[in-house]
Amino acid sequence: MVSVTVVLDGKGLLRHCQVWGHAGAGQPGNDVVCAALSVLSRTALRMLAERADVSVQGDAPERGNLWFSVNLREEGALPFLEALTTFLLEGFRSVSQEYPAYCTLHIQTEGRL
Repeated sequence: MVSVTVVLDGKGLLRHCQVWGHAGAGQPGNDVVCAALSVLSRTALRMLAERADVSVQGDAPERGNLWFSVNLREEGALPFLEALTTFLLEGFRSVSQEYPAYCTLHIQTEGRL
């Protein structure tokens, strides 16, 4: 099973994302759940990394494990970060609702972990 944890700040903006584990919904390399979660998280990470108005740190220490943290550098990045947060949460929710036996989603708010 894949465990997805998203931590939001007090305004509901993405601060941290962790995708950990293997779904087991299909053969390695052909697992639709792993593929969907990988595309969502990697795309978000790449989009964040391209921006100068946010800082992002992350790692993928091994196959099936990825995490990243986001810090806002400039207020001008707020609309982008709001949109990215909404997109990422909706994608993760869709996967976890469609495949509940293979993916769990945990959404936390800083200060209320």
